[in-house]
Amino acid sequence: MELEYDLLVVSAADAGDDDPLFQAGTAAFETGDTAAQAAALKGHASAVLRYVSDRFAVTSRGADCRPAQVGDATIGEREGVPYADLLLDWTCPERVDEHVVRSDLFPDGEGYVKGTKTIVTYEIDGRSGSAALDAANPSFSTAQTWYERFGEFFLLGAEHLLTGIDHILFLLALIAGSRRLREIVLAATSFTLAHSVTFMLAALGLVEVPAVIVEPIIALSIAVVAGWHLWGIWRRGEHAADLETAGRGHFSLDRAGWIRLGVVFCFGLVHGLGFAGALGIDEAWSWTLLWSLLVFNVGIEVVQLTIIAVVFPLLFVLRRRAPKAGLWATGVVSAGVSIMGLIWFVQRVSGS
Repeated sequence: MELEYDLLVVSAADAGDDDPLFQAGTAAFETGDTAAQAAALKGHASAVLRYVSDRFAVTSRGADCRPAQVGDATIGEREGVPYADLLLDWTCPERVDEHVVRSDLFPDGEGYVKGTKTIVTYEIDGRSGSAALDAANPSFSTAQTWYERFGEFFLLGAEHLLTGIDHILFLLALIAGSRRLREIVLAATSFTLAHSVTFMLAALGLVEVPAVIVEPIIALSIAVVAGWHLWGIWRRGEHAADLETAGRGHFSLDRAGWIRLGVVFCFGLVHGLGFAGALGIDEAWSWTLLWSLLVFNVGIEVVQLTIIAVVFPLLFVLRRRAPKAGLWATGVVSAGVSIMGLIWFVQRVSGS
């Protein structure tokens, strides 16, 4: 099990009323001393194991399997954040071909974190797969069907985009700056292809870029794409939504459209790293995990296309019936999105 170190220390200390664990664990966290962090977990192994085993359970035919810790906890790192790596061995009353796994780790009621997601990959007695657990779906059976497993990851992907305000603002910036339906379709497709590639590579552990680099660039991409449309309004005024007649090429895009498409593709590569980082998966190549990640990506795309299908037609009608009002509307949206992106960029660079 990989559990965020500082959260594990605070939660286990609070649950077990173990103040020495809190003092030693948080001091080691603040100094960034991995040896001291591992020592704090080793010195309070019983409190840590009690917290984890009480909230992460494996059962077979309704009977509890008994967990035992194998070796001492070690310290790893994800996105620059220390994680505690625990190896646990569950002994079940009898050998069966179906197990139920349940996670109540770091619940909202503790108040330290909200909306915890636990990603489980498993290979037990000939059954393998992956599952996403949260407060609404805290358990799964290894006998679950493929569509049940994929359904969980589809909903997880859809929820991730809906709750990721930065990605929604990026999408709104794309919509506001698109002059024709073909432009938003090509931009969305370019963005999808780009972030799908890096998302899969990063989630499967083949590419690793620190969050301190990825997150500021994502914020900057929001500001740049929104600012691109503002630049067009400032330069061309009421003709900002017109296509240039020269150099259209394939797909009826002019030079500005092609450049914008390339910029969107490049930023999409970075956004894919952000999706993978938010999901918190960094595993070696696995076909089982690969299919789950693809379904997660499909969930993202369905929500993205739904937003485009709702917002762009409204914008198109407004531009046709009241061009000036449409120009003002897209300008205001782009200005707001650009300002928000710049604020996030400064915050993420400064670490505040």
